[in-house]
Amino acid sequence: MNKYKVGVVGATGMVGQRFVSLLEGHPWFQLTTVAASARSAGKTYCDAVGTRWAMNTPMPEEAKGLIVMDAAKVEDVAATVDFIFCAVDMNKDEIRALEEAYAKTETPVISNNSANRLVADVPMIIPEINPEHCEVIPYQRKRLGTKVGFIAAKSNCSIQSYVPALSCLMDFGVKDILACTYQAISGAGKTFHTWPEMVDNLIPYIGGEEQKSEQEPLKIWGKVTENGIELAENPRISAQCYRVAVTDGHTAAVYVNFENKPSMEEIIDRWNAWQPEPQKLGLPSAPKQFLTYFTEDDRPQAKLDRDLYGGMGISIGRLREDNIFDYKFACLSHNTLRGAAGGGVLLAELLCAKGYIPHK
Repeated sequence: MNKYKVGVVGATGMVGQRFVSLLEGHPWFQLTTVAASARSAGKTYCDAVGTRWAMNTPMPEEAKGLIVMDAAKVEDVAATVDFIFCAVDMNKDEIRALEEAYAKTETPVISNNSANRLVADVPMIIPEINPEHCEVIPYQRKRLGTKVGFIAAKSNCSIQSYVPALSCLMDFGVKDILACTYQAISGAGKTFHTWPEMVDNLIPYIGGEEQKSEQEPLKIWGKVTENGIELAENPRISAQCYRVAVTDGHTAAVYVNFENKPSMEEIIDRWNAWQPEPQKLGLPSAPKQFLTYFTEDDRPQAKLDRDLYGGMGISIGRLREDNIFDYKFACLSHNTLRGAAGGGVLLAELLCAKGYIPHK
């Protein structure tokens, strides 16, 4: 096929590096452009990243010699690509303005950032759960005055484990959720080398994460209207988020109440049998099995299970009845693959398959 020309804006950061690594050998996408701050512009990608390459695989050869462009020179970057992945480290107002500027050049933006996630007409999509939210894009284009350009966001990494596990159970009337997430240091863009204070440590606070974990699922479970995504009124969600001494992988301890309590067998059957749209479409980054339930008492474990199906599968275990809630269980997702760049690549594949991203 005629590959899409793709740019990564914010390419030198950890999530940007993950995008670059995932695009190596991609059957649909060709990395043609890397962009970052003005201080990196003009250098080769290899020189701009230097010793900060944080992936456990080598830097792709095709990326090393690319000359880093200035992300702020929107027209110049947009002229080289069909669409971009955006993973910049800026304040929210600056990100919102930058992403809209790219969209207004008729360049679709697949955003890893939180700035536009709760904008009503910006779809925030986990491809297996709410692909129909693509339908809000024409309303956004009308607001922006574009024919092709738009912004689509992936959700926060902290909800990528428990929201998938609950989404196929919503018809039982999920009414109350308590989620405690134990989040890897790569979610902060860190390694143990750059953040030695995290060795043998746990921090009971991650700025903004609890609000995102309580608000974003209601948009994921919302519905499309001409005014944007209407948030779901239920369930009630309470979240606590901890930073833990783990390299990669966000684990969640989840408690849930239902209006119509299913049996454990019904829940596990739903998890194991679910074949959502990306799997039916055969998208390149879609895991063969979206949800995997482990019967062992000590699973899932970050070190053993975060790379399930290339880091794109969701692991679940320890489903049991609770003294206060109907059920409790544990779940795990890879935060920089499923939760960040991998989820962004899968979202781009979905949007291409549905015709929202054309070649320029």
